[in-house]
Amino acid sequence: MEMQERNGVKPPSGAPQDLIQKVIGSFGKYHLWLCLLIFLTKFPVAFHQMAILFLSPKVSYSCESSGTNNTCPCPDPTYDTSIFSRTIIMEWDLICDRRWLTSFTQTLFQLGTLLGSVFFGMASDRFGRKYPLLVAVVIQVTCGVAAAYVPDYWTFTFLRFFVGMSVGGTMVTGFVIVMEFVGTQYRDLISALYQVPFNLGHMLLPVFAYFFRDYSDFQLSISAPVIILLSYFFLVPETPRWLIAVKRTEEAIEVLERVAKINNRPTENIRADIEAYQASLEKHQLKKGNILDLFRTPNLRKNIIAMSFNWLTCSYCFYGVSQYVGQLSGNAFINVACSASVTLLGTFVSIPLMKFIGRKSIVIIFHLICTLCLLVLAVIPEGVGSVICASVGVVASFIVFVVVYLYCTELFPTVVRNAALGFSSMAARIGSMIAPFVIETRAKALWMPPVAFAVLPLIAACITIVLPETKGCELTTTIEEGEAFGKKTKTEKK
Repeated sequence: MEMQERNGVKPPSGAPQDLIQKVIGSFGKYHLWLCLLIFLTKFPVAFHQMAILFLSPKVSYSCESSGTNNTCPCPDPTYDTSIFSRTIIMEWDLICDRRWLTSFTQTLFQLGTLLGSVFFGMASDRFGRKYPLLVAVVIQVTCGVAAAYVPDYWTFTFLRFFVGMSVGGTMVTGFVIVMEFVGTQYRDLISALYQVPFNLGHMLLPVFAYFFRDYSDFQLSISAPVIILLSYFFLVPETPRWLIAVKRTEEAIEVLERVAKINNRPTENIRADIEAYQASLEKHQLKKGNILDLFRTPNLRKNIIAMSFNWLTCSYCFYGVSQYVGQLSGNAFINVACSASVTLLGTFVSIPLMKFIGRKSIVIIFHLICTLCLLVLAVIPEGVGSVICASVGVVASFIVFVVVYLYCTELFPTVVRNAALGFSSMAARIGSMIAPFVIETRAKALWMPPVAFAVLPLIAACITIVLPETKGCELTTTIEEGEAFGKKTKTEKK
């Protein structure tokens, strides 16, 4: 990510400090327009990430041969269609010894998201931000719609894997586009607000499920609207930072002049300034690090292991407990809507928290809150109380998720910052891949999933103690600075 102060490369000496911000402003009318456009990608991200809640909701069945209900083996099940007329469980008899296939389809989706984040991240560095984003949108539309009509489980799961890849692609490229346009002082706020459309999409999902009770209709309803995003071909520009990085200066100047005009900024000196800026960047370019550099020295190794475990824990708890809420007794639509609503509240709460409280303190406190809620959930009977405990656990893990992204950005030096974010993101996807199988332990004992989900945030809270605080500290640049960070008794303040 070509983020120049908060999230990446410091402007080299001899170059004006972030000239691109000086040219187009930190946040103007065009920035607002672009944010609203890119934020739209997060709605289908939420739809597809959380769709499993209504593709495979809890369903009762009776066995005609034995006359019993919800027992195994059951070769001739008759499903209760009073709430959902058809789900993937009903369609392909994913019960008893085939129950694990329900979790497997979600695990493959999350694997697709992991691989999509990696592949589209590399593609966006090589081919620009705009066209990989468009490719991801096309894959999301075609595979999402096709999944609504395929006749067998394995084809459905295979298509969902590609939808997952596209979700990973839109997340990583969309975020980069926004961050490369927005000014430094607004990046913390925008990075938090970037989660709001995901929360809104999560809240809308029960509405789609309420009106489309057949899984095929539901899958089509959440996939077809993505066609609107194909308008990005005309509406979304390539980022000037990437164009400058690959020496396509003329195109960068054209974009900057257009944005500057919309933001009512002067355009007379843009060409001369940008050409001088690019020359200076090339002259003072930092040598890039790689993922292995994170493990070569003891302090960085400790930090990346602790940080990536935090990411794994957040994803494991957020996606796992969110899916678990859909399995609780009561109205599935209301349960999911409540869980999603408090998550939106959590996003807004995280903004002032990050401003006034240290990153380390927030992470530890909310990991412990999540642990406490899940342990209580394990011992109380199912009902309103269990939904409240699960919802608070979800929002606590989501607040940590918002904070650790910024924490990771501040903790590692410029030359390996993207590598640290990439490695941590991969750890998060592993957590989300494990979570569906934890929910399956509910068939053995109702207390098992909450306890299993509670263990990791408790461990993560203890591990976070070894991390240094980064709030108000100067961002490091080199491996040597990153290795020394946190060892000093006093950190240099901004």
